[in-house]
Amino acid sequence: MTLTTLLLGVAFFAAVFTALVGLVFKKQENWLMTYVQSFCGILFLFSGYVKAVDPLGTAYKMEQYFTEFESTFADTALSFLAPLFPWLSSMAIGFSVFMIIFEIILGLMLLMGSKRKLTAWLFFGLVAFFTVLTGFTYLTGYVPNDVNFFSFGDWGPYVKTNMKVTDCGCFGDFLVLEPKTSFLKDVFLLAPSIYFIWKTSDMHQLFSPKIRNSVLGAATAGLLLMCLSNYSWDIPRQDFRPFKVGTDVAAVKAFEAEEMAKVQVYAYRLTNKSTGKSVELPYADFLKKFKDYPKAEWEYEQLKTEPSIKPSKISEYSITDADGLEIADSLLGMKGYSMMIVSYKLKGEGRSEKVMKKVPIYIQDTVTTASGDESFVRKLDREENQEFTETIFDWDPRFSKIYSSIVNPMMTKAEKAGLKVYGVVGGAGTDKIESFRHHTQAAYPIYEADDILLKTIVRSNPGIVLWKDGTVVKKWHYKKLPSWEDIQSEYVK
Repeated sequence: MTLTTLLLGVAFFAAVFTALVGLVFKKQENWLMTYVQSFCGILFLFSGYVKAVDPLGTAYKMEQYFTEFESTFADTALSFLAPLFPWLSSMAIGFSVFMIIFEIILGLMLLMGSKRKLTAWLFFGLVAFFTVLTGFTYLTGYVPNDVNFFSFGDWGPYVKTNMKVTDCGCFGDFLVLEPKTSFLKDVFLLAPSIYFIWKTSDMHQLFSPKIRNSVLGAATAGLLLMCLSNYSWDIPRQDFRPFKVGTDVAAVKAFEAEEMAKVQVYAYRLTNKSTGKSVELPYADFLKKFKDYPKAEWEYEQLKTEPSIKPSKISEYSITDADGLEIADSLLGMKGYSMMIVSYKLKGEGRSEKVMKKVPIYIQDTVTTASGDESFVRKLDREENQEFTETIFDWDPRFSKIYSSIVNPMMTKAEKAGLKVYGVVGGAGTDKIESFRHHTQAAYPIYEADDILLKTIVRSNPGIVLWKDGTVVKKWHYKKLPSWEDIQSEYVK
């Protein structure tokens, strides 16, 4: 689905709702106002709903924004604001749930005409906030990687890869919009937001105040329960992400790689670092003239043909073992069933501790053989105590208990049944992984992957994924993990 088809669908249902308000309920004061109310209300209901099915996805997006804001403000006169953003990031899931419920309730208030003046100002405030947010995201495309956002004089030409947050998350994973498109959408919504404030008295109202308030109260309670169930004790029932159940990840990854291999560089855009002057050269001309544009003075940007399909997160499916070797394709190529335990973050902190260890001290001696040849041998002379600094990990007891009491017993049974079992964690490092394996008595290997990739695969930390021949068979939140006997009878066939 594209944004255009989505807006056309919203426009159609808004027309139907407008007809109901005017012809059935006979509550309209102004046909245009009723239609705009209906359009914006239905749009907010939909955009809020597709995020409510996956509140963690919105929380992860907020974390990306907070990280970007922290680095943006750190080296400016407003640096005192930078420490605020890590705290906000730690509260991201709470903000996510609040914003999702607020958006849906505001949509309902528009549809019913509840508290018209308050609704008009809340709508304007929310749209203005999102306009600034998406505008900032889009404008970072003009900011080179080594330049601060507020150094306006050092901005360069728009480069898509300069943006740290590549989509706003306005419609969750249901519809991913580029920042420029999101920004223009929010600028468009500023018009009805100002219209609501200007012509508040023309907004239609349905039902009595008591009924409207009752609907809003019941909706708030229901939405809170829905959001909590979709991350706190279960994974989303509706999965809009690439790794949804039934996806042949191995086949999709191979196909996307094949299509991306067909992409060709057709030109180079060269930008002078000091003047900002930009030159575009066809590929053949660039090969002849690139010496005239030394890299010390010019930035190179490849211009490529568009792929036939837009690559998904599956193209980034990469897993490495303890030696740093890429093993994703070999895991996807395994025949039969396998179990993957996913943790985007191992909850534990490392601390340095000095320890004394006995170190053997050797001496080298010369030995003469019976034939008169001499050779060198090493002999143990003594042992000395030496001080070393080691990293000791203190593990979150609740998190490690999930593994030792819930996950690992299940994996032991799965391995006995002949399944390949392995864990994948986000950016932990070999030492931390080995410490965690020993701490939780995990007998299976644990590999590494990008934490954002793992968050995309399953919305649980840890989460369990059942595979067969490179295809996702089933996913579970650790709190909803059934018994091995139930899994075996229902899914391992």
